[in-house]
Order: sequence, then C-alpha cells, then structure tokens
Amino acid sequence: MKQSEIKELSVEELQQRLAETKKEYADLKVAHAVTPLENPMQIRKTRRTVARLATELTKRELQ
Repeated sequence: MKQSEIKELSVEELQQRLAETKKEYADLKVAHAVTPLENPMQIRKTRRTVARLATELTKRELQ
C-alpha cells in the first residue's frame, strides 16, 4: 500500500487495515517458519506496510 493511499483513509479505516495487516504479517512469519515461502519478500513488504499504517495513525493522534 502506498503512502498516498494511506493518507486518504479515515482513522477507523487505518485501525482496521493495521489490524488486518498485522495478522497477515504474523501468518506469513509462521508459514515461512514451517516451509519457506515462494516469495519471502512478501514478509518485508507487509512489515513495512504495518509501519506505514502505524506511523500515519500516530501522526493523526498527535494532531
């Protein structure tokens, strides 16, 4: 998810997407521990998306 897409979301949508993406990240890590993923770069991409969402959410809370 791109930063421009994240900025357009409401706070409720950000919280929902953050929860979904964190769950997806945890699932990817478990799946990779059991058997190697075909594309392990998915883990990095998902982790960075979590960080982007959390950063935008914190930024809005501070305003």
